[in-house]
Amino acid sequence: MFENFSRNLSNVPGFRTNRKIVVLESDDWGSIRMPSKQVCDILVSEGIAVNENFFTDNDGLETNGDLEALFSVLASVKDKHGRSAVMTPLVIMGNPNFEAIRENGFTQYVFEPFTSTCSKYENSDRLLALWKEGLDNHVFVPEFHGREHLNVNRWMKGLEKKLPSTMRTFDLALTGLHVHMANEERGDYQAAFDIDELSELDYLKDVLTEGIALFKDLLGYQARYFVPTNGPFNTGLETHLKNLGIDFINAAKIQIEPIGAGKTKKRFHYLGQESKSKLVYLTRNVIFEPSKPNYSSWVDSAMKEIEIAFRWKKPAILSSHRVNYVSRIHESNRDKGLKDLHHLLISITKKWPDVEFFTSAELGQLMQK
Repeated sequence: MFENFSRNLSNVPGFRTNRKIVVLESDDWGSIRMPSKQVCDILVSEGIAVNENFFTDNDGLETNGDLEALFSVLASVKDKHGRSAVMTPLVIMGNPNFEAIRENGFTQYVFEPFTSTCSKYENSDRLLALWKEGLDNHVFVPEFHGREHLNVNRWMKGLEKKLPSTMRTFDLALTGLHVHMANEERGDYQAAFDIDELSELDYLKDVLTEGIALFKDLLGYQARYFVPTNGPFNTGLETHLKNLGIDFINAAKIQIEPIGAGKTKKRFHYLGQESKSKLVYLTRNVIFEPSKPNYSSWVDSAMKEIEIAFRWKKPAILSSHRVNYVSRIHESNRDKGLKDLHHLLISITKKWPDVEFFTSAELGQLMQK
């Protein structure tokens, strides 16, 4: 009962519209997570229970077939205008170059474009071409998630200190091991824009500059929307983002902002809020993670949250990660995720025949008007 009350309450402030708008956002495309089922099995045999977390048990670099199957599902469902369902994938433009880092004795971080990573992974050689195909068909319209899904400063410090789990997973080309699994005294490696000291902001400005430039170079257009990996983000970077061409930014409705020296600050956000730097905030209000276990029905849950959003005249902005739609570790994971996604999209169009499928940037532009 309290959960239902809080869901309603959180939809009260901010931008409103009488239109039934659905935005499907999906994080992490282009990034590495678990390299293979074999690596997963090795870690489990060594007592690291990566199979107990739905990300490390299912998420890996997408394959050509994953994208083709996803596009087929999205294209099969139309809105009131006859437009296909569309996903806004939040993409990662690079990954660590493990070989180069090892060669320099772990003294200097080196990253590679995600296209170079693809050449090292089986069945991922056409990812960039497929991203562009999805863009051309308006079913898969990328926006920016980060240069890499990695807190470079923390990870390099862990390598310098030779933390056991950090070193072992490096050997297996893996960075995304949760702190509780690693049993190490260190912060989250996946939160790329988290900071331990304010002095790190200058480095993160370079990360944003390089990542957004690489996005434009590879995809051929300017990214306008940014979702910081794992959430932590210091507002001191907002002006730099705006100068790099970003107009819209995602944050939790209650954002925990890192301000250095182990301290944080709570910031409250709402849909359509404008920052001092003239960035417009998008806040998600629906969760759809069918790979996550121990839940009776993600479709039913998402439908209830969409209904609440529409009741308060809000767009329904779905939070859904790549992990739900990929098969590198378990093919059955993709099959279930796409089946549930198709069920959800069909359910939406049946219950709300006047629904409109928007990208995140299209919603941002609507709010600006």
